[in-house]
Amino acid sequence: MTIPPTQGPTPPPLDVDEHDEHEHHPRPRRKGIYILPNLFTLAALFGGFYAIVMAMNGQFEQAAYGIFCAAVLDSLDGRVARLTNTQSAFGEQMDSLSDMVSFGAAPALIVYEWALKGLGKLGWIAAFVYCSGAALRLARFNTNIGVVDKRFFQGLPSPAAAALVVGLIWVVTDLGESARTLPWMVWVAFTFTLYAGLTMVTNVPFYSFKDVSFKRTVPFIVIVAIALGIAVINLHPAGVLFGIFVVYGLSGYGVFAWRKLKGKPVSVISTSTDEPDEAGLHR
Repeated sequence: MTIPPTQGPTPPPLDVDEHDEHEHHPRPRRKGIYILPNLFTLAALFGGFYAIVMAMNGQFEQAAYGIFCAAVLDSLDGRVARLTNTQSAFGEQMDSLSDMVSFGAAPALIVYEWALKGLGKLGWIAAFVYCSGAALRLARFNTNIGVVDKRFFQGLPSPAAAALVVGLIWVVTDLGESARTLPWMVWVAFTFTLYAGLTMVTNVPFYSFKDVSFKRTVPFIVIVAIALGIAVINLHPAGVLFGIFVVYGLSGYGVFAWRKLKGKPVSVISTSTDEPDEAGLHR
């Protein structure tokens, strides 16, 4: 008499289930706290805080150093997190809060102390427009991060806006002048502050340089150009860096006009067919 084999559930192939699970249930972003990228973020935050303290003491050139150092450190923390695979939800929130202090509140307070204080209500209103523009820009960046074209920023990024405002102060201070010795400079600072604050909340596209890969091989001439660029910056750091950020601060409007002339979409937000309410984001 032949005994039939025991019937039981046949386990599915492990490799198929594992792939399906990863495809349909992506692993959530880690909630731990990593030391290395957050050290860069804290250092950037310190740069903004240091700049505020220096401005309160009337040392505006030192305040400019603090903001520009914060901008460099802010550009590194995300890259370090990606290179070391230490991205986390905590790091994202920490980075946004640091940016609000270093590139939102700090530049507004510095330019107010340097020039806008003498304008009375107009002065603090301009400073508040800049500060609120930075807050709105950061909030919009965090909510639209999944639908924005990675090659462009939606509006002027806050570090570049801070460099526009504080760079002006750095150049004038480096020349041995001030808003007191140049009374018309008060209105120049007023214009720069409003321009930077309002441009942060526009939909104008600014190139993000995120598609530039540092792992690719480049022609030798590129290295020569970088060396020449460093040499030019060292001739007059304040003037050259300020000039670079002025050009960048205007470049978005150039891209906007060029796309309009070519009939291309000017919005950097991807059109979603699943969310009809997103139509207002593309105007």
